[in-house]
Amino acid sequence: MRNRSRLTAFLTGARDIPLFLFGILLMLFGMAVYFFGLFFSIVRIGLHLGEPFRAWNEALVWYSGVPSTFGLVLAAMDLFLLLPGKRRRSHYSPLTEVTDRRLVVTLTAYNDEESIADAVVDFSNHPLVERVIVVDNNSRDNTADAARTAGAIVATEMQPGYGWCVYRCYHEALAAGGHELIVLSEGDMTFRAKDLDKLIAYIDHADIVNGTRIVEQLREYSTQLSTFMYYGNFFVGKLLELKHLGRGTFTDVGTTYKLVRRDSLERLLPLLNPEINLEFNAHFLDTALASGERVVECPITFHPRVGMSKGGNVDNLRALRVGLRMVSGLCVGWPKRNGQ
Repeated sequence: MRNRSRLTAFLTGARDIPLFLFGILLMLFGMAVYFFGLFFSIVRIGLHLGEPFRAWNEALVWYSGVPSTFGLVLAAMDLFLLLPGKRRRSHYSPLTEVTDRRLVVTLTAYNDEESIADAVVDFSNHPLVERVIVVDNNSRDNTADAARTAGAIVATEMQPGYGWCVYRCYHEALAAGGHELIVLSEGDMTFRAKDLDKLIAYIDHADIVNGTRIVEQLREYSTQLSTFMYYGNFFVGKLLELKHLGRGTFTDVGTTYKLVRRDSLERLLPLLNPEINLEFNAHFLDTALASGERVVECPITFHPRVGMSKGGNVDNLRALRVGLRMVSGLCVGWPKRNGQ
């Protein structure tokens, strides 16, 4: 009985630790060491290197099995011991049906003079949209005037950075009041109002509906999301899924387009760090899942942006740096906000 109690206590304490993610990372590390050992052996034989290189080579290949085996054990523990409980807890409390489906839409904008008016009109024309709020991230062009002329409520966020802009969008939406559902999108015409109906269809089953651009048939041929970015984003989405095993299926951590319940956003906002820049969407989803919010993905259309890209899609190198910061945040932890 005592051993059983200890096992129960261990499982209770470990239930939120991403053992499967850590296990996969350890197995990948072991495989990397093994293949490096094979490569080293080719070089050693080709150069006719004797001792101590031969002993080092054998140690690399032999001991590469240690992290791989340990990782396999961690992954198996998560799958067979913890996963049933994680899935059960993720479905524990039923969600209330959303009766008021009117929307407040918030759009991020930075030097989007060419596109912001069309984006505001597009969302304003949707029958469920009550108001459109544009947060201008201190643009150097006439973005704010164009948005205001098109009928949007405009707020200016002086702190530079995508995280600050999104954070301000959510603050403005909550301050607007009177709406149970809040939409976040961008003002560059990459996302369209016609997909709101898809997002709303899922909201009775989730606190957050995250649009995913991963469906090939729904993406236009030429967008700023290159093949490298497309599969890199998918890879980070799977890391998020492994970290929160049993909480959902995730394929797109970089998309801005989201539908959020007001009460969920009120719970999440104090936990978010707006100082996190282009990887803020991954931080948002990771924080939401860690806090027990239910997140569902919904396929959306994706279009070429109007104007010049300023985010993580400028080029593959910049996208790689953003992706590595996402991986670091998911695996090691996100930076804390200054002063916390």
